[in-house]
Amino acid sequence: MSIEKKISQAKAKLLVDYPLFGTIASKLELSINDDIQSFKSNGVKLEYNSDFFQGLELSEMEFVFANGAMHASLAHESRKNGRSGWLWQLATDYAVNDMLVENGLERPHEAHYSKRFSGLYAEEIYAELKADILREDEGLEYEADDVNDINSDESSKSSEVNGPLESSLSNDSAEEAQNETIQAEQLFEEFAKATLEAEIKNGEIPAAIDRFFNLTCKSKIDWRDELKAALDRFHKDDYTLLPPNKKFLHVGIYLPSCISQRFKLVVAVDSSGSIDEKLLNEFLSELNFLMNTIQNYEIELLVCDDKIQSHKTFYSGDILEADLKGGGATDFRAVFEFIQNELEDTKLLLYFTDLDGIFPHVAPFYDVKWISQKVTEVPFGEVILLED
Repeated sequence: MSIEKKISQAKAKLLVDYPLFGTIASKLELSINDDIQSFKSNGVKLEYNSDFFQGLELSEMEFVFANGAMHASLAHESRKNGRSGWLWQLATDYAVNDMLVENGLERPHEAHYSKRFSGLYAEEIYAELKADILREDEGLEYEADDVNDINSDESSKSSEVNGPLESSLSNDSAEEAQNETIQAEQLFEEFAKATLEAEIKNGEIPAAIDRFFNLTCKSKIDWRDELKAALDRFHKDDYTLLPPNKKFLHVGIYLPSCISQRFKLVVAVDSSGSIDEKLLNEFLSELNFLMNTIQNYEIELLVCDDKIQSHKTFYSGDILEADLKGGGATDFRAVFEFIQNELEDTKLLLYFTDLDGIFPHVAPFYDVKWISQKVTEVPFGEVILLED
């Protein structure tokens, strides 16, 4: 496989698996640099060694792009606050990679990572790395790769050799370049924050992302938005970057086209006596509306209390209706056993319930969204709070 095709596939897969990282990475500037061992990102572009990239698995390449996306979003120059530039980037790299590992991405061996820094902010890691250098007890060696990191003695010697005028021009040029870098970083940071806010509204944000951004969008999330986000994520079962989705090409964002096959969804309805039929009908009405935005779907509807009361299959264009039969106790295991025996290709289960019942002991291999009027602890899956 050519490296270009590999990059395209990895970017597309990252966009589907981790929409926030994928959307930001789609705007990332890539540059081959065979003078480095693996890859590095300085907040403006991602440089990589071509042999290193060729040897990566797609999942590891996803990690590299997610790393580059985070670095490009963090405006290194404006966040340095007098810190050494290269050491600050290294500290940020440790923090970013720890967050990516926490989110389940597969880390290449060459990426900076240490359990010692697990859960720490970049500022805390920077302080520890600086202390290590001062103690010189861990054999850490660093090489300054930023002109601004060269010590003041060398700078003063340069001034004496070049003379006042040449030194002044050089400083002006360096300051202008630094200002351009800061401006470019801040523009990318604004784009990243806007993307993050959109993900927050959809209820889909990576774990521990608040170590890097102040999350100000904490407004109450409507259950309809959460339901829509769940369907959007799971109905896109095929993807490609060639040809790209043309919707955002005019702003330089390359998203994969979606080649959708039949989308299969399982909906289970708890028919025990405590279920609010008014809210159930509202839920089914909203689900029916959202499903009509998908061209080709198949819904398996299960009605169950302590056993399966009914099973119906609905196809594109059908009206989604449930005839509640039951009224007994609630045993969720019946639904999961039915799916295991009859619906093996299930990817997503939406379970409308009051969450009072017997849960299976083992989590299934598909995703589960519990649609409920109350929030309570569940052994697996995610609760979407259904309110009037």
